[in-house]
Amino acid sequence: MSDWIAAIILGIVEGVTEFIPVSSTGHLLLTKSLLGLPDGFWDTFAVLIQLGAILAVVALYFGKLWKVLIGLPTSAEARWFAVSVLIAFIPGAVLGLALHDVIKEVLFESPRLICWSLIVGGVLLLAIDRWAPAPREDDAMKLTWKTSLVVGLFQTLALVPGVSRSGATIVGSMLMRVEKKAAAEFSFFLAIPTMAGAFAVDLYKNKDMLSTDQAGIIALGFAVSFVVGFIVVRALVDFVGRHGFAPFAWWRIVVGVGGLVWLSLAAH
Repeated sequence: MSDWIAAIILGIVEGVTEFIPVSSTGHLLLTKSLLGLPDGFWDTFAVLIQLGAILAVVALYFGKLWKVLIGLPTSAEARWFAVSVLIAFIPGAVLGLALHDVIKEVLFESPRLICWSLIVGGVLLLAIDRWAPAPREDDAMKLTWKTSLVVGLFQTLALVPGVSRSGATIVGSMLMRVEKKAAAEFSFFLAIPTMAGAFAVDLYKNKDMLSTDQAGIIALGFAVSFVVGFIVVRALVDFVGRHGFAPFAWWRIVVGVGGLVWLSLAAH
């Protein structure tokens, strides 16, 4: 398989899975393994193209985000939202920096761990979708700082591939009595600094591994993930409002079980 086709496939996987609670990193690493792509560059590629999907959120919510940005000097509501995102961002940023090498060199190389994380996360998502406490907050831009901190702590669980950053933050939000659609939207907003930071760290740490020959492949994966992510984010909030998170929970379980079966067959 050519590198260009692999980049398109991974870009589609990233765009589809980044914002739904099924673990984009887990899906990317399993797809990489399924396609027989070598470690090293393709692990870094999987992280770098996530910024393309994140920019889809920026494009879709540009009006709201721009209003916050220009309102910071004068608007208490804008400052409240900015601080809430910062509070939620800090725990994952600190642990991500501290554990970066362990995550990339150990956890990224364990497809079996990813599969089990998908299954366990799917079961938990089914449970929280059915038995979450009644919501008290329904505006993603007005969450309390206590809620934001709890969501940020839950996001650190996603440092384990297969857990799902969006899944962890959504579960944390719903446990803190945030309505489902608002939980999904806050997860989108928190993704912007989180994945931009992951992109910057991975680019810096792997700059010697990357070459100008690979720039076109990365750009292609980046563009595909942006376009597909844009489509998915536009549809996701309404879908969650109608169907909840149970379909994604079953998706995780099916992929996790299928991955374990495939790994077992490949080992024999």
